Amino acid sequence: MKKILSIALLFLASICVAQKKNLTDNQMLKGEKIPTLIQTLPQVIGWLDDEQVLISKKENGDTATSYILINAKTGKQTPSSKNALQKEVGETVTVQSRNNDLFLIVNGKEEKQLTKSPEAEINPTLSPDKKWVAFTRKNDLYTIEISSGKEFRLTKDGSDLILNGYASWVYFEEILGRPSRYKSYWWSPDSKSICFMRMDDTNVPLFPIVGETGQHGYVENTRYPKSGDVNPSVKVGITSADGSSMTWADFNEKNDQYFGMPYWTPDASNVLVQWMNRGQDSLIIYAVNPANGSKKEFYKEVQKTWVELDDMGSRIIFLASNKGLIIKSDKDGWDQLYLHNADGSLKNQITNGNNWSTNIQWIDTIKNVIYFTSRQQNSTRTDLYKVDFDGRNQTRLTFGEYTHSVDLSPKGTYFITRYSNAETPDRLALVNNKGKIIAELGNSMGSAFNDYALAKTEIIRIPSEDGLFQLPIRITWPMNFDPSKKYPVMINIYGGPNAGTVRDGWQFSPLTQWWAKEGLIQVAMDHRASGHFGKNGVNYMHRNLGNWELKDWITIVKWLRKNGADSTRVGIAGFSYGGYMTSLALTKGAGYFTHGLAGGSVTDWHLYDSHYTERYMDTPKENPQGYAAGSIMAYVDNYKGLLRIYHGTMDDNVHLQNSLQLVRKLQDAKKHFEFMVYPGGRHGWSGNQSSHSTNENNMFIYKNLLNKEMPAIIVR
Repeated sequence: MKKILSIALLFLASICVAQKKNLTDNQMLKGEKIPTLIQTLPQVIGWLDDEQVLISKKENGDTATSYILINAKTGKQTPSSKNALQKEVGETVTVQSRNNDLFLIVNGKEEKQLTKSPEAEINPTLSPDKKWVAFTRKNDLYTIEISSGKEFRLTKDGSDLILNGYASWVYFEEILGRPSRYKSYWWSPDSKSICFMRMDDTNVPLFPIVGETGQHGYVENTRYPKSGDVNPSVKVGITSADGSSMTWADFNEKNDQYFGMPYWTPDASNVLVQWMNRGQDSLIIYAVNPANGSKKEFYKEVQKTWVELDDMGSRIIFLASNKGLIIKSDKDGWDQLYLHNADGSLKNQITNGNNWSTNIQWIDTIKNVIYFTSRQQNSTRTDLYKVDFDGRNQTRLTFGEYTHSVDLSPKGTYFITRYSNAETPDRLALVNNKGKIIAELGNSMGSAFNDYALAKTEIIRIPSEDGLFQLPIRITWPMNFDPSKKYPVMINIYGGPNAGTVRDGWQFSPLTQWWAKEGLIQVAMDHRASGHFGKNGVNYMHRNLGNWELKDWITIVKWLRKNGADSTRVGIAGFSYGGYMTSLALTKGAGYFTHGLAGGSVTDWHLYDSHYTERYMDTPKENPQGYAAGSIMAYVDNYKGLLRIYHGTMDDNVHLQNSLQLVRKLQDAKKHFEFMVYPGGRHGWSGNQSSHSTNENNMFIYKNLLNKEMPAIIVR
C-alpha cells in the first residue's frame, strides 16, 4: 500500500511540475547559467584562529568576490580581504622539475639549479628541515645537500629490473596508490635518514602493450603480475641522507609477501613497516630499528577474509606528547578507532557503532577528545562526531537528515558544515562543538528555484531477496512521470568491493534533467558489499566476485519493473569493474538486463593483477571454482540483448586482452554485439576521443532505449 501511495503522490507531483518553468535545451546541454535556480555558496577560505573564519561570497552574478571575517563566538561579520589569513611563514623553499633537471625555488623565485644531467630526476622530495632533496634517477636513489650542492648516490644497482625508491607497477597501482606517482621512499622526521623499498622485477612476467603510431608501431613491455603470478621481490632499506650508512630490514626478500607504506615514529627511533602475507589475511606491523634492521612485532591483525594495506597514511595516527597512537581497523566488521600505547599494546577501543568511512578530523590531546566523520547514522550520509579517548560520550554533532562536509576550527570549538540531501540544495552553517547552529551562512537554492520544473530524485531502500539488507538506490524519475506507463531505464554502476556510489547529497546535473525530459529512469544502485553494511557486508565478496553484486542488482531490477520500468529496455553502464559487472549483467543476468555499455572491462579474473584480484579471490590454484564462476566467458551462451564493448588499446591497468578475449568468445558463439577501440587510450582517454566515446554511448541510449534518433544539440 505504501508503494502504491508513493507512486500516486509522485504522479500528482508531476502534474504540479508541469505547471512550472521548464529548463531550456541550452541550459541543460550547453552550460547556459541559471542564476535564479542554483546560486554559488560562500566558500570557506580558512580559520584565522579558533574563533575567526574567513569566507568569500560571489556577487553581481558571480563576477565579483567579497571577503568576510566571521567571529564565531559573537557572530559579528566584518568586511575583510583575501589576505586576512596571510601570516609570517618565513622562507618558503620548494623544488621544481624542469627540462629533466631540478631547481631550487625560494620565496617563489629560482635560487639555483640543483642538477644538470641528461637523465630525468623523478619525484624530488624535500627533507622536513628543507636542507636536503631526494629523488630517483634511472631507478637509483639520490640526495643533494642544498647548502653545498653536493650530490650523493645512495644506491648503485638500479636498472630496468632493480628499482630503488621507485615502485614496480603493482605496488604503484594497488599498494602505494596512484598519488604516490611511483615514489617508494620516505624521509625520517629528523631529516637524517630515508626509508625506501628496493624492488626486483626479474621474475615478474612481461606483458606487451602495443602502440599504433609510426610506420612500425612500438611495444611497451610492462612487468605486470596477473593473479597467481610471481610478484616483485622487495627489500626495505634505511639509508643515511648522505649514503654513509645503509641498513636492510630483517625480512627475507624471497618470501611471498607484501610491504605497505612505512611509518616513521615521531622521534625517528623506529620505522613501523606494514608486512602482509600473499593471502592478504594477516597484517603484521613491525617496529624496525634503523641502526641495525632488527624487527619486533608492534601490531598484528588477522581476518577470515582479507585485511587492507594502508596506502593513505590513515591507519596510524601518532598522538602528541607521547600519548601513544590511534589505529583504525575494520576487524570487528565496522570501521573503528583504537587507542594504543606507544609500544603498540592496545589500551582501549575508542569508537563504537556501525561506523564506516571513518576519518579523524582533529584530535584534542588536552581534553582527550577526537573529532571524526563517519557514515554511521545512515550509510548514504556523512556526519561529524566527537568521542573521548576512553570511548565515552560519543556524540553526533551534525544535524538533520543530510550529508555533511565539515571544516573544523583549529581547536575544534566550532565547525562550518556544507550540508544537503538528494532533494535539498547545499547550505552552509556555522556550528559549535555542542552541535548548536550559530548561524546560517548560505543557501544555494536560488530565488526562483521553486518556479522550475525539475525531475524528482530520491534515495530508496529495497530489501534484498534474502531479507538481510536494505539495498540503497538513487533514482531520478522522468519528467511528468505517469505510473500507468512503462519507461526505459539507464543504470550507472561501478560495483567493486567497498566502492558504493549511492550518496544522499545534492547532485544537480543539467544533463540528468535532460535525460529525465527524454523519459529515462536514471538509477545508481549499490549491493550488500558496496560499503553500506561495513566489512561484514563487503566480506560477502570473498572468493566469489560478481556473485552477490548481480543477485542484489537483479532484486533491484525486479523492483524497478514493478514501479514503471519497461522490462524490454533496461540498460546498464560501467567502466573498469563497472564494465565487468555490465558484461556479467548482459550474460549471466540477461533475463533482467537488456542493453549494456561496458568500458575498460575485466572479463576474467585470471587476467587482472595479483594484489587486487587475490585480495578477494585468493589465487587461481586455491580457488578455481570462484575464478570459473566469475568469468564472463562462462555465460556467453546466455547472452542476448545488445552489449557495446569499448576499450583503450594501451590500457596498462585492465589490458585490452580482456575485451579481446570476450569479443572472440562472442564471435565464436555467433552473437551480435558492438565493439569500439580507442587507439593509444589508457584506462580512460581525453580530448576528441572522450567526446567521441560520449557521443557513441549517447547514440546507443537513444537508439536502443529511447527508440528515436539522437538530436544534434546533444552532440559534443
